[in-house]
Amino acid sequence: MRHFGQMAPDVRKRLFHQEPCFFTADSPARLLSAALGATLYSPATRPSLADDILKQSARGLVSMVLCLEDSIDDADVPVGEANLVRQLTDLEKRSDDAPLLFIRVRTPEQIPDLVRRLGPAVRLLSGFVLPKFTEERGIPFLEALTAAEATSGRRLFAMPVLESPDLLYRESRVQTLEGIFRAVDKYRDRVLALRLGVTDFCSSYGLRRGPDMTAYDVQIVASVIADVVNMLARADGTGFTVTGPVWEYFRVQERMFKPQLRQSPFLEGQAVELRQKLIEHSMDGLLREISLDRANGLLGKTCIHPSHVLPVHALSVVSHEEFTDAQDILRPERCGGGVMRSAYTNKMNEVKPHRAWAERTLLRAEIFGVANEDIGFVELLAAGLAD
Repeated sequence: MRHFGQMAPDVRKRLFHQEPCFFTADSPARLLSAALGATLYSPATRPSLADDILKQSARGLVSMVLCLEDSIDDADVPVGEANLVRQLTDLEKRSDDAPLLFIRVRTPEQIPDLVRRLGPAVRLLSGFVLPKFTEERGIPFLEALTAAEATSGRRLFAMPVLESPDLLYRESRVQTLEGIFRAVDKYRDRVLALRLGVTDFCSSYGLRRGPDMTAYDVQIVASVIADVVNMLARADGTGFTVTGPVWEYFRVQERMFKPQLRQSPFLEGQAVELRQKLIEHSMDGLLREISLDRANGLLGKTCIHPSHVLPVHALSVVSHEEFTDAQDILRPERCGGGVMRSAYTNKMNEVKPHRAWAERTLLRAEIFGVANEDIGFVELLAAGLAD
């Protein structure tokens, strides 16, 4: 699979200076953690789940979570498990083109049970999403995953969800984060990424951000994101990939505030219509939040609607300017440090402070590609929507 693989080769050639790389579910963890992109959640009870997976994969999705937790009623868990096993068994016989698939479970016991029930279809599975993760609660999940991996012979990753009230409350936050780090560090080879459960954070205070607000406008949520990045996403080799919070909206009938998309990038051709479409579907808020995710050290995003996938991927593409800066910073002759003017002559590149940024940027460039010099997110969005 590859990002933007659904586009015709001539379209990719027009858009990309460096096209996205190919990868598989067996690629190195470092590559896969950056490649998750927009991770689409779907209730495991959907009767057309196998068809849905194939349809979204053909549209460019590369990671998906099949949920047995909060997205379904407590009473529907046995039905959801049976449907999940049936649908993945069917999918395993029909196709080898499934995206990275993860199951969100409720209890550690579900992990070995589902792996056993899936039989040969376990080859489609990339791992499990672990809810409400803390050190005390998370260790049994990680132990169960490790045992299931050994039994099945299939490499299985964990994606813990950070959503516990103990993580939100100021008096227990640091202690909880320290415990989470101990747990995921112990099982570092099994942890693909950490996911933020911002909806649960908001629920602890009876809050819900509107379509005109990002997670970063809700100060109590923003403070948690900052502390999670501070303690769990450092660039010194101890950190993990942390993914962006879910965007809950996909169409808004009435808005209080002005749209958050500037008109100037959309002035040519049919891009004006694209801008209006994005605004009508509340995508301007999503685009702003994706940009803030990136600025705050997050990569990828939890999604609950297929229309969110393309914006996440389009804004993950590395610009030609970013790519040029990153390459300049990492040139072998620059290893001693120093400061230089960027090739675009609009900024300072300082080798030592910007090195970690440059390394992350080149990894993102490998996965999502590098746009041609005259290509921005508007052109990427327009090409994806036209595909």
